[in-house]
Amino acid sequence: MLLRLACLAVTHTFAFLRLLPMSDRDKDVEILALRHQLLVLQRQVGKPTFTDTDRAVLAGLLHHLPMDKLRHLLLLVRPDTLPRWHRDLLKRCHAAACVPKRRGRPPTIRSIRAALVVRLAGENASWGYRRIHGELAALGIKVAASTVWEILREHGIPPTPERQSTTWADFLRSQAEALLACDLFEVRTLTGARLYVFAVIEHATRRVRILGAGAHPTAEWIVQLGRNLLMDLQDASSRARFLIRDRDSKFTAAFDDLLTDAGLNVVTTGIRIPRMNSHMERWIQTCRRELPDHTLIGNQSHLPHSLREFETFYNCHRPHRALGQAAPLRPLPAPINVPEQIGHLEVRRRDRLGGTLHEYQHAT
Repeated sequence: MLLRLACLAVTHTFAFLRLLPMSDRDKDVEILALRHQLLVLQRQVGKPTFTDTDRAVLAGLLHHLPMDKLRHLLLLVRPDTLPRWHRDLLKRCHAAACVPKRRGRPPTIRSIRAALVVRLAGENASWGYRRIHGELAALGIKVAASTVWEILREHGIPPTPERQSTTWADFLRSQAEALLACDLFEVRTLTGARLYVFAVIEHATRRVRILGAGAHPTAEWIVQLGRNLLMDLQDASSRARFLIRDRDSKFTAAFDDLLTDAGLNVVTTGIRIPRMNSHMERWIQTCRRELPDHTLIGNQSHLPHSLREFETFYNCHRPHRALGQAAPLRPLPAPINVPEQIGHLEVRRRDRLGGTLHEYQHAT
Protein backbone atom coordinates (compact mmCIF):
# COMPACT_ATOMS: atom_id res chain seq x y z
CA MET A 1 0.00 0.00 0.00
CA LEU A 2 2.84 2.43 0.84
CA LEU A 3 4.47 1.93 -2.56
CA ARG A 4 1.19 2.54 -4.36
CA LEU A 5 0.55 5.60 -2.21
CA ALA A 6 3.97 7.00 -3.10
CA CYS A 7 3.35 6.39 -6.81
CA LEU A 8 0.01 8.17 -6.61
CA ALA A 9 1.61 11.09 -4.76
CA VAL A 10 4.21 11.51 -7.51
CA THR A 11 1.50 11.25 -10.18
CA HIS A 12 -0.65 13.90 -8.52
CA THR A 13 2.38 16.17 -8.13
CA PHE A 14 3.04 16.10 -11.85
CA ALA A 15 -0.66 16.63 -12.51
CA PHE A 16 -0.58 19.69 -10.25
CA LEU A 17 2.42 21.07 -12.10
CA ARG A 18 0.53 20.62 -15.36
CA LEU A 19 -2.29 22.79 -14.03
CA LEU A 20 -0.06 25.77 -13.17
CA PRO A 21 0.27 27.23 -16.70
CA MET A 22 -3.41 26.65 -17.47
CA SER A 23 -5.84 29.55 -17.34
CA ASP A 24 -8.90 29.60 -15.12
CA ARG A 25 -11.17 29.17 -18.15
CA ASP A 26 -9.32 26.01 -19.25
CA LYS A 27 -9.51 24.62 -15.73
CA ASP A 28 -13.24 25.28 -15.55
CA VAL A 29 -13.84 23.53 -18.87
CA GLU A 30 -11.78 20.54 -17.78
CA ILE A 31 -13.66 20.36 -14.45
CA LEU A 32 -17.01 20.40 -16.23
CA ALA A 33 -15.86 17.67 -18.63
CA LEU A 34 -14.65 15.52 -15.75
CA ARG A 35 -17.90 16.07 -13.82
CA HIS A 36 -19.94 14.97 -16.84
CA GLN A 37 -17.79 11.83 -17.28
CA LEU A 38 -18.32 11.07 -13.59
CA LEU A 39 -22.09 11.31 -14.07
CA VAL A 40 -21.85 8.83 -16.94
CA LEU A 41 -19.88 6.39 -14.78
CA GLN A 42 -22.33 6.73 -11.89
CA ARG A 43 -25.16 5.64 -14.18
CA GLN A 44 -23.22 2.49 -15.15
CA VAL A 45 -21.71 1.44 -11.81
CA GLY A 46 -24.02 0.55 -8.94
CA LYS A 47 -21.59 0.65 -6.01
CA PRO A 48 -17.92 1.45 -6.70
CA THR A 49 -15.18 -0.29 -4.74
CA PHE A 50 -12.42 1.73 -3.04
CA THR A 51 -9.08 0.34 -1.91
CA ASP A 52 -7.25 1.58 1.16
CA THR A 53 -4.97 3.62 -1.09
CA ASP A 54 -7.93 5.28 -2.79
CA ARG A 55 -9.43 6.19 0.58
CA ALA A 56 -6.13 7.65 1.80
CA VAL A 57 -5.68 9.80 -1.33
CA LEU A 58 -9.23 11.17 -1.30
CA ALA A 59 -9.16 11.81 2.44
CA GLY A 60 -5.81 13.58 2.18
CA LEU A 61 -6.92 15.81 -0.72
CA LEU A 62 -10.37 16.81 0.53
CA HIS A 63 -10.17 16.82 4.33
CA HIS A 64 -9.32 20.57 4.40
CA LEU A 65 -12.55 21.50 2.64
CA PRO A 66 -15.47 22.42 4.90
CA MET A 67 -18.54 20.20 4.98
CA ASP A 68 -20.77 22.67 3.15
CA LYS A 69 -18.45 22.69 0.15
CA LEU A 70 -18.11 18.92 0.20
CA ARG A 71 -21.87 18.59 -0.12
CA HIS A 72 -21.79 20.45 -3.45
CA LEU A 73 -19.03 18.31 -4.92
CA LEU A 74 -19.90 15.51 -7.30
CA LEU A 75 -18.46 12.51 -5.43
CA LEU A 76 -18.88 8.74 -5.62
CA VAL A 77 -19.38 8.60 -1.84
CA ARG A 78 -21.34 10.61 0.66
CA PRO A 79 -19.64 13.74 2.04
CA ASP A 80 -19.70 12.30 5.58
CA THR A 81 -17.62 9.36 4.41
CA LEU A 82 -14.50 11.42 3.63
CA PRO A 83 -13.98 12.76 7.19
CA ARG A 84 -14.52 9.25 8.51
CA TRP A 85 -11.84 7.93 6.15
CA HIS A 86 -9.48 10.64 7.38
CA ARG A 87 -10.13 9.74 11.03
CA ASP A 88 -9.50 6.06 10.28
CA LEU A 89 -6.23 6.96 8.54
CA LEU A 90 -5.04 8.91 11.58
CA LYS A 91 -6.01 6.05 13.89
CA ARG A 92 -4.01 3.57 11.84
CA CYS A 93 -0.94 5.81 11.83
CA HIS A 94 -1.22 6.27 15.59
CA ALA A 95 -1.71 2.54 16.17
CA ALA A 96 1.30 1.67 14.02
CA ALA A 97 3.49 4.07 15.97
CA CYS A 98 2.37 2.69 19.32
CA VAL A 99 2.63 -1.04 18.67
CA PRO A 100 3.91 -2.68 21.87
CA LYS A 101 6.60 -5.31 21.92
CA ARG A 102 5.47 -8.85 21.26
CA ARG A 103 4.54 -10.81 24.32
CA GLY A 104 3.55 -14.38 24.98
CA ARG A 105 5.22 -17.65 24.00
CA PRO A 106 8.44 -17.49 21.98
CA PRO A 107 8.13 -18.30 18.25
CA THR A 108 8.33 -21.95 17.27
CA ILE A 109 11.61 -23.16 15.83
CA ARG A 110 11.47 -23.24 12.04
CA SER A 111 12.64 -26.85 11.87
CA ILE A 112 9.57 -27.94 13.84
CA ARG A 113 7.32 -26.30 11.25
CA ALA A 114 9.00 -27.55 8.10
CA ALA A 115 10.52 -30.89 9.02
CA LEU A 116 8.19 -32.30 11.64
CA VAL A 117 4.64 -30.98 11.80
CA VAL A 118 4.08 -30.75 8.04
CA ARG A 119 5.98 -33.98 7.46
CA LEU A 120 3.98 -35.92 10.05
CA ALA A 121 0.72 -34.60 8.62
CA GLY A 122 1.74 -35.51 5.09
CA GLU A 123 2.89 -39.03 5.96
CA ASN A 124 -0.08 -39.83 8.20
CA ALA A 125 -3.41 -38.80 6.74
CA SER A 126 -5.35 -40.07 9.78
CA TRP A 127 -3.42 -37.98 12.31
CA GLY A 128 -5.03 -34.84 13.63
CA TYR A 129 -3.22 -32.00 15.35
CA ARG A 130 -3.68 -33.69 18.76
CA ARG A 131 -2.07 -36.89 17.51
CA ILE A 132 0.81 -34.94 15.96
CA HIS A 133 1.23 -33.02 19.22
CA GLY A 134 1.51 -36.30 21.09
CA GLU A 135 4.10 -37.64 18.67
CA LEU A 136 6.20 -34.49 19.10
CA ALA A 137 5.96 -34.85 22.87
CA ALA A 138 7.20 -38.44 22.56
CA LEU A 139 10.20 -37.10 20.64
CA GLY A 140 10.96 -34.67 23.45
CA ILE A 141 9.84 -31.58 21.51
CA LYS A 142 7.80 -29.23 23.65
CA VAL A 143 5.20 -27.36 21.61
CA ALA A 144 1.60 -26.43 22.31
CA ALA A 145 -1.23 -28.26 20.57
CA SER A 146 -2.67 -24.93 19.41
CA THR A 147 0.66 -24.15 17.73
CA VAL A 148 0.47 -27.42 15.80
CA TRP A 149 -3.05 -26.53 14.69
CA GLU A 150 -1.90 -23.07 13.53
CA ILE A 151 1.01 -24.59 11.57
CA LEU A 152 -1.33 -26.97 9.76
CA ARG A 153 -3.70 -24.14 8.91
CA GLU A 154 -0.92 -21.87 7.63
CA HIS A 155 0.32 -24.59 5.27
CA GLY A 156 -3.16 -25.28 3.93
CA ILE A 157 -3.39 -28.79 5.38
CA PRO A 158 -7.07 -29.69 5.88
CA PRO A 159 -8.46 -31.49 8.94
CA THR A 160 -8.21 -35.25 9.31
CA PRO A 161 -11.61 -36.25 7.84
CA GLU A 162 -10.83 -34.38 4.62
CA ARG A 163 -7.31 -35.87 4.34
CA GLN A 164 -8.47 -39.44 4.91
CA SER A 165 -10.40 -39.62 1.63
CA THR A 166 -8.38 -41.62 -0.89
CA THR A 167 -8.15 -40.12 -4.37
CA TRP A 168 -7.73 -42.09 -7.56
CA ALA A 169 -4.13 -40.87 -7.93
CA ASP A 170 -3.29 -42.01 -4.38
CA PHE A 171 -4.80 -45.41 -5.10
CA LEU A 172 -2.71 -45.81 -8.26
CA ARG A 173 0.50 -44.88 -6.46
CA SER A 174 -0.10 -47.17 -3.50
CA GLN A 175 -1.16 -50.15 -5.66
CA ALA A 176 1.28 -49.66 -8.56
CA GLU A 177 2.94 -53.07 -8.19
CA ALA A 178 -0.42 -54.82 -8.41
CA LEU A 179 -1.88 -52.82 -11.30
CA LEU A 180 -2.15 -53.58 -14.99
CA ALA A 181 -3.88 -51.40 -17.57
CA CYS A 182 -5.09 -52.34 -21.04
CA ASP A 183 -6.67 -50.62 -23.98
CA LEU A 184 -7.34 -50.81 -27.71
CA PHE A 185 -6.15 -48.12 -30.09
CA GLU A 186 -6.54 -47.59 -33.80
CA VAL A 187 -3.84 -47.49 -36.49
CA ARG A 188 -4.44 -46.56 -40.14
CA THR A 189 -2.60 -48.35 -42.93
CA LEU A 190 -1.28 -46.84 -46.16
CA THR A 191 -4.56 -47.62 -47.89
CA GLY A 192 -6.66 -46.12 -45.08
CA ALA A 193 -7.76 -49.43 -43.55
CA ARG A 194 -8.32 -49.52 -39.79
CA LEU A 195 -6.32 -51.88 -37.62
CA TYR A 196 -6.81 -52.28 -33.88
CA VAL A 197 -3.96 -52.93 -31.44
CA PHE A 198 -4.42 -54.45 -27.98
CA ALA A 199 -1.72 -53.59 -25.42
CA VAL A 200 -1.19 -53.95 -21.67
CA ILE A 201 1.13 -51.92 -19.42
CA GLU A 202 2.42 -52.60 -15.90
CA HIS A 203 2.16 -49.55 -13.67
CA ALA A 204 5.17 -50.34 -11.50
CA THR A 205 7.74 -51.30 -14.15
CA ARG A 206 6.15 -49.54 -17.18
CA ARG A 207 6.68 -52.74 -19.16
CA VAL A 208 4.42 -52.96 -22.20
CA ARG A 209 3.01 -56.11 -23.78
CA ILE A 210 1.55 -55.71 -27.27
CA LEU A 211 -0.62 -58.81 -27.50
CA GLY A 212 -2.07 -58.52 -30.97
CA ALA A 213 -3.31 -56.44 -33.88
CA GLY A 214 -6.22 -57.13 -36.18
CA ALA A 215 -8.79 -55.57 -38.43
CA HIS A 216 -11.83 -57.09 -36.69
CA PRO A 217 -11.56 -56.98 -32.87
CA THR A 218 -14.32 -59.45 -32.05
CA ALA A 219 -15.18 -60.62 -28.54
CA GLU A 220 -13.60 -64.04 -29.17
CA TRP A 221 -10.37 -62.39 -30.34
CA ILE A 222 -10.20 -60.25 -27.19
CA VAL A 223 -10.77 -63.31 -24.99
CA GLN A 224 -7.95 -65.17 -26.75
CA LEU A 225 -5.63 -62.22 -26.18
CA GLY A 226 -6.64 -62.33 -22.53
CA ARG A 227 -5.52 -65.98 -22.38
CA ASN A 228 -2.20 -64.99 -23.94
CA LEU A 229 -1.83 -62.26 -21.33
CA LEU A 230 -2.42 -64.68 -18.46
CA MET A 231 0.23 -67.05 -19.83
CA ASP A 232 2.75 -64.21 -20.12
CA LEU A 233 2.03 -63.07 -16.57
CA GLN A 234 2.43 -66.62 -15.28
CA ASP A 235 5.79 -67.03 -17.04
CA ALA A 236 6.98 -63.72 -15.60
CA SER A 237 5.75 -64.60 -12.06
CA SER A 238 3.73 -61.40 -11.99
CA ARG A 239 2.01 -60.33 -8.77
CA ALA A 240 -0.63 -58.21 -10.48
CA ARG A 241 -4.07 -58.28 -8.89
CA PHE A 242 -5.98 -55.55 -10.74
CA LEU A 243 -6.57 -54.79 -14.42
CA ILE A 244 -7.83 -51.34 -15.41
CA ARG A 245 -9.85 -51.06 -18.60
CA ASP A 246 -12.32 -48.64 -20.11
CA ARG A 247 -15.97 -49.33 -20.91
CA ASP A 248 -15.44 -50.35 -24.53
CA SER A 249 -18.08 -52.82 -25.68
CA LYS A 250 -15.32 -55.07 -27.07
CA PHE A 251 -14.47 -56.04 -23.49
CA THR A 252 -17.28 -58.49 -22.83
CA ALA A 253 -18.32 -60.37 -19.71
CA ALA A 254 -16.41 -63.42 -20.95
CA PHE A 255 -13.19 -61.41 -20.90
CA ASP A 256 -13.85 -60.23 -17.34
CA ASP A 257 -14.77 -63.75 -16.18
CA LEU A 258 -11.55 -65.13 -17.65
CA LEU A 259 -9.42 -62.65 -15.72
CA THR A 260 -11.46 -63.05 -12.54
CA ASP A 261 -10.98 -66.81 -12.59
CA ALA A 262 -7.22 -66.22 -12.86
CA GLY A 263 -7.24 -63.99 -9.76
CA LEU A 264 -7.31 -60.57 -11.47
CA ASN A 265 -9.91 -58.03 -10.41
CA VAL A 266 -11.20 -55.97 -13.34
CA VAL A 267 -11.55 -52.24 -12.57
CA THR A 268 -13.51 -50.20 -15.10
CA THR A 269 -12.89 -46.49 -15.53
CA GLY A 270 -15.57 -43.85 -15.35
CA ILE A 271 -17.58 -42.82 -18.37
CA ARG A 272 -15.50 -40.52 -20.58
CA ILE A 273 -12.75 -40.18 -17.97
CA PRO A 274 -9.55 -41.22 -19.79
CA ARG A 275 -7.41 -39.87 -16.92
CA MET A 276 -8.43 -42.87 -14.85
CA ASN A 277 -6.36 -44.93 -17.29
CA SER A 278 -3.66 -42.29 -17.70
CA HIS A 279 -0.66 -44.63 -17.93
CA MET A 280 -2.15 -46.51 -20.85
CA GLU A 281 -3.34 -43.35 -22.58
CA ARG A 282 0.12 -41.82 -22.20
CA TRP A 283 1.76 -44.89 -23.74
CA ILE A 284 -0.66 -44.85 -26.68
CA GLN A 285 0.28 -41.23 -27.30
CA THR A 286 3.98 -42.15 -27.21
CA CYS A 287 3.45 -45.07 -29.57
CA ARG A 288 1.52 -42.93 -32.06
CA ARG A 289 4.10 -40.14 -31.99
CA GLU A 290 7.16 -42.39 -32.38
CA LEU A 291 5.83 -45.14 -34.67
CA PRO A 292 2.75 -44.53 -36.89
CA ASP A 293 3.50 -40.81 -37.32
CA HIS A 294 6.90 -41.66 -38.86
CA THR A 295 6.20 -45.03 -40.50
CA LEU A 296 3.90 -45.96 -43.36
CA ILE A 297 2.09 -49.13 -42.34
CA GLY A 298 1.60 -51.15 -45.50
CA ASN A 299 -0.86 -53.84 -44.47
CA GLN A 300 -1.95 -56.05 -41.60
CA SER A 301 1.17 -58.24 -41.76
CA HIS A 302 3.48 -55.22 -41.63
CA LEU A 303 1.97 -53.77 -38.43
CA PRO A 304 2.82 -56.68 -36.04
CA HIS A 305 6.48 -56.56 -37.14
CA SER A 306 6.65 -52.82 -36.44
CA LEU A 307 4.93 -53.24 -33.09
CA ARG A 308 7.33 -56.00 -32.00
CA GLU A 309 10.30 -53.78 -32.81
CA PHE A 310 8.76 -50.87 -30.93
CA GLU A 311 7.89 -53.08 -27.94
CA THR A 312 11.51 -54.29 -27.70
CA PHE A 313 12.79 -50.72 -28.06
CA TYR A 314 10.37 -49.41 -25.44
CA ASN A 315 11.03 -52.11 -22.85
CA CYS A 316 14.78 -52.55 -23.29
CA HIS A 317 16.15 -49.17 -24.30
CA ARG A 318 13.83 -46.16 -24.09
CA PRO A 319 14.42 -44.15 -20.88
CA HIS A 320 11.53 -43.40 -18.51
CA ARG A 321 11.41 -40.49 -16.10
CA ALA A 322 9.31 -42.49 -13.63
CA LEU A 323 12.12 -45.08 -13.45
CA GLY A 324 14.96 -42.60 -13.06
CA GLN A 325 15.67 -42.61 -16.84
CA ALA A 326 16.07 -46.40 -16.86
CA ALA A 327 14.26 -48.76 -19.21
CA PRO A 328 11.65 -51.22 -17.84
CA LEU A 329 13.84 -54.28 -18.51
CA ARG A 330 17.28 -52.63 -18.38
CA PRO A 331 18.79 -50.94 -15.32
CA LEU A 332 21.02 -47.91 -15.65
CA PRO A 333 24.76 -48.64 -15.98
CA ALA A 334 27.30 -47.33 -13.52
CA PRO A 335 27.95 -43.59 -14.12
CA ILE A 336 31.17 -42.50 -15.78
CA ASN A 337 32.84 -39.83 -13.66
CA VAL A 338 36.45 -39.89 -14.86
CA PRO A 339 37.07 -37.13 -17.46
CA GLU A 340 39.60 -39.25 -19.31
CA GLN A 341 37.00 -41.97 -19.82
CA ILE A 342 34.42 -39.51 -21.07
CA GLY A 343 36.83 -38.06 -23.61
CA HIS A 344 37.56 -41.46 -25.17
CA LEU A 345 34.03 -42.80 -25.37
CA GLU A 346 32.99 -44.53 -28.56
CA VAL A 347 29.23 -44.68 -28.97
CA ARG A 348 27.56 -46.50 -31.81
CA ARG A 349 24.03 -46.15 -33.11
CA ARG A 350 21.69 -49.02 -33.91
CA ASP A 351 18.74 -48.33 -36.18
CA ARG A 352 15.38 -50.03 -35.88
CA LEU A 353 12.64 -49.99 -38.50
CA GLY A 354 14.88 -48.43 -41.13
CA GLY A 355 16.09 -45.61 -38.90
CA THR A 356 12.77 -44.64 -37.33
CA LEU A 357 14.07 -45.68 -33.90
CA HIS A 358 17.66 -45.10 -32.74
CA GLU A 359 19.52 -46.92 -29.97
CA TYR A 360 22.92 -45.75 -28.72
CA GLN A 361 25.35 -48.14 -27.08
CA HIS A 362 29.02 -48.29 -26.13
CA ALA A 363 31.19 -49.87 -28.77
CA THR A 364 32.68 -53.15 -27.58
